[in-house]
Amino acid sequence: MQYVDAGIETAEVVIVGSGFGGLAAAKQLAKSGINYVLISSTPEHLFQPLLYQVATGVLASGEIAPPIAAVLRRHKEADVRLGKVTALDADRAILTYETAEGPRRIRYGSLIAATGASQSYFGRDDFADKTFSLKTIDDAKLLRAQIERVFAEAKDADPATRERLLSFVVVGAGATGVEVAGQLKELAKRHYHQEISVTLVEGAGEVLPPFGGGLSEYAKKSLTRSGVEVLLGTFVTDIEPGKVTVKGKDGVERGVAAETIVWSAGVQAGGFAKVLAEATGVETDRAGRLLINQDLTVGGHADIFAIGDMTSLNGYPGQSPVAMQEGRHAADIIRRKKQPGTPFKYWDKGSMAVISRFSAVTKLNEHITFRGVIAWFMWLAVHLFYLVGFRNRFAAVASWLVAFIGTGRPGFAEAHKAAEVVQLPDRRAA
Repeated sequence: MQYVDAGIETAEVVIVGSGFGGLAAAKQLAKSGINYVLISSTPEHLFQPLLYQVATGVLASGEIAPPIAAVLRRHKEADVRLGKVTALDADRAILTYETAEGPRRIRYGSLIAATGASQSYFGRDDFADKTFSLKTIDDAKLLRAQIERVFAEAKDADPATRERLLSFVVVGAGATGVEVAGQLKELAKRHYHQEISVTLVEGAGEVLPPFGGGLSEYAKKSLTRSGVEVLLGTFVTDIEPGKVTVKGKDGVERGVAAETIVWSAGVQAGGFAKVLAEATGVETDRAGRLLINQDLTVGGHADIFAIGDMTSLNGYPGQSPVAMQEGRHAADIIRRKKQPGTPFKYWDKGSMAVISRFSAVTKLNEHITFRGVIAWFMWLAVHLFYLVGFRNRFAAVASWLVAFIGTGRPGFAEAHKAAEVVQLPDRRAA
């Protein structure tokens, strides 16, 4: 690293983002001893697929969010910075990012963008202030505090108030929505010993649309058996205090009681994706995702790669395996293990989602699928494998044993022990 041109430093490679894709690229670069600067807006690497378990108290937040510096501690090539990218001069290959000490500029040889995507509200941004999302650790902690609040207040409340407090609506029946709905029922039954109403709203015609067929039907039946009301082909048209208005396939609107609303429908790329689009002139889709080239480069810039949820390529799903494979592909081109211009090809190893305790669905391909207990143990093994660091794996196993075999919730104990003070926003405000 050296300083040139009035405070502009240089780096062989700059990675923006510390998610699955960014870390996969970093580790691949290290195999060839290539120095890199990794810029992240948070000091932790977030295992986002397990955020719902932090929200429902299964896991403590630290078990899915290890410090980036700890993850890359063996990489002498790593230079981890905390900051937010605010500008990019693609022609001069200079990136500007804000730090606690002020703005800094860095010239890169190659750039890998891996900043993910945020929640989409399909043009109703006001819904963000009335619902709980699950994209960050803070999101999970807010929802966890809300869950504890409603159960605590409902304990000694009159029947009408209890029914109002313990009404939940989950919007979006993808993996996160299904997992949240199932865990809420488990939480109420096995930990709080109270009856709750959970309604799962999905615009498509089936639960877990990417799975389809028998697995989607199995997931729907499992949720229904647990007491979740599943509304398919249904869209949210409005949200007001204590109520979500939905419109079904018949065009009829009705209100659904909702003290707590969890929004897990759709994603929107923004932030650095918008900066990249403006700097390179690359086109985006309606969700703001970059329409990248087949080799993962952006527009006409062979030195800029974009990966993961902030991009759209060949209809690949917005899942961590895609981001990780893309990260390794971009790194391999940079370290000359693949020729520049080599198209990226995604190897689909399958998908999985948990429905409830000892119940899950796994799809390896069109012909090999699993459901029930076997799928649940497969889910457990895969997520343990991808959890970063031995300590996190050990802690997660201990927490899962307590939550799934016993009735405790280690995540709630963590919050109380740490005396976390979470200021809940008024999600019921009109």
